[in-house]
Amino acid sequence: MNTPLPLPPQHHGVGSLACVGLGMTLGSHLTPLARSHIEQADVVFAALSDSIVEAWLHGMHPDVRSLQPYYREGKSRMRTYREWVDVMMTEVRAGKRACGVFYGHPGIFAWSPHKAIEVARVEGFEAHMEPGISAEDCLYADLGIDPGRFGCQHFEASQLLFYERRIDVTGYLVLWQVGVVGDRSLKRFSTGSQHRQVLVDVLAADYPLDHEIILYRAATLPIEQARIRRVGLRDLPHTQLTAEETVILPPAQELKPNVAVQERLAALE
Repeated sequence: MNTPLPLPPQHHGVGSLACVGLGMTLGSHLTPLARSHIEQADVVFAALSDSIVEAWLHGMHPDVRSLQPYYREGKSRMRTYREWVDVMMTEVRAGKRACGVFYGHPGIFAWSPHKAIEVARVEGFEAHMEPGISAEDCLYADLGIDPGRFGCQHFEASQLLFYERRIDVTGYLVLWQVGVVGDRSLKRFSTGSQHRQVLVDVLAADYPLDHEIILYRAATLPIEQARIRRVGLRDLPHTQLTAEETVILPPAQELKPNVAVQERLAALE
């Protein structure tokens, strides 16, 4: 039997907000503290990966309100995210202990939890973020990557196109949200092969077109396995890609010793 962990005392009638991570895989990634925030909340808001996970959450609390219906094709995602903040803060201002539950980590590729906590704190309410196991964490485990070996760069794929960024090809390059790469409207749920071709053209300045890349999706249900596919960089535009898949480019060159700095450090010894 799970005994809820004690949370900070709250004065009666004073609202608070906790944004917690459910982790990526149903049931196996939830921390005891995140569970306590959910079970002890007055109202729970859910932005989760699928309906099965949401149904599981309903078994933990009698008042779970899905945030998914705020999404709509052709509607700016930023407008949806602002609505999420408003609906959570409405309950906080009404004196409720509100809990926002987000799949993975609530602070990674998630604008609303950060903004809601910021607004709550500015208005004088207690607000807290409780981390969860993210897709990045699962990626390292499933692909056998140690970020400390060669280093990792992480970019939101569209940001890599919209701005001038420097890529270090001696480390891993992890690109998130490639399924909507190049979408300037924030209204689409996916973009097509022509958008991915622009991404490939940008990457081709640093990587050979035959460089093997990895398409990765973490498991969200215990009965699933992580989805791992390998294709050539040139094939990315014509490869079916889901919104949940992440693109990883392994190192394309070996680390180059910085001889001058190594000699300077040797002199210190």
